[in-house]
Amino acid sequence: MSIRIGSRGSQLALWQANHVLEALRSAGHSAEIEVIRTVGDRMQQTDFVVPAEMDGKGIFTKEIEEALAEGRIDLAVHSLKDLPTFLDRRFSLTAIPKRADARDVWVCEPFWALHTLPQGGRIGTTSPRRKAQLLSLRPDVQFVEIRGNIDTRLKKLAAGECDALVLAAAGLDRLGRTEWVHQRFSPDELCPAPGQGALAIETRSPSHPIDEARDFSIRQAVALLDHTETRFCVEVERVALEALGGGCSIPIGVHCVPEGDGWRVFAQVVAADGESMVAIDLKANLSTEIEALGQRVADDLKSRGAMELLSPSVA
Repeated sequence: MSIRIGSRGSQLALWQANHVLEALRSAGHSAEIEVIRTVGDRMQQTDFVVPAEMDGKGIFTKEIEEALAEGRIDLAVHSLKDLPTFLDRRFSLTAIPKRADARDVWVCEPFWALHTLPQGGRIGTTSPRRKAQLLSLRPDVQFVEIRGNIDTRLKKLAAGECDALVLAAAGLDRLGRTEWVHQRFSPDELCPAPGQGALAIETRSPSHPIDEARDFSIRQAVALLDHTETRFCVEVERVALEALGGGCSIPIGVHCVPEGDGWRVFAQVVAADGESMVAIDLKANLSTEIEALGQRVADDLKSRGAMELLSPSVA
């Protein structure tokens, strides 16, 4: 049996798919990759309009999940932060491998840290979260809509379309572009998006098999790639995000990490203009359950006024 892996065709997506492929082969399985083009890939054109019914959600996953549901592939490899907090019941999040560096990084050759960027500097990003968090630190900066894969963004930076980029550390690390990284923001400066830096391996759920025996074997093979600590952390982050009514289009950061004999969670909700912020830094013991910790994070943020900051974005 050869396991068919569905992936986007970007350089980073293929690195991620090949990472899973090699792990499966190392465990004695045969595997191959099928590239699938998504709405998100077409969005790399600056004039592309997201279909209203998608509202920015599922833009990197819809076509891949369709292939999974139809049996054209056996599993899908995603960046976890691209997945909605609730999966379609046809699918299961069967494995979350060990997470890479979840932080955001600063990319700028002349000025090696955010505080050294001249007044009014132009930062390339399309992320509402990053924009809000950066404005909270530097209210004078300007933003340029920079789309495309990592190499495309780096080329646009080199061409002078912006003065700096803020990107996910994991992507640059995975592609061996670490020479571009000059500052890694701590989670209490720029709190990462829930699930950032983690991969998600999605399969058909036991309740919606195409071939029951084959699908069972696929889930067994994939489950061996699950990293328990990473799964706990990212599921806490996703529970908090869901409780806040959030998605990738609003300025929420949540980051859970193991610390000592327990867990530590940083979280930020920032007004779109960066002028107001609610931030927490809390600790929990090792026995705390995922749902309880994620809900505690959300409740703490709400008690400090987070929903008032989010309401313009959510509306």
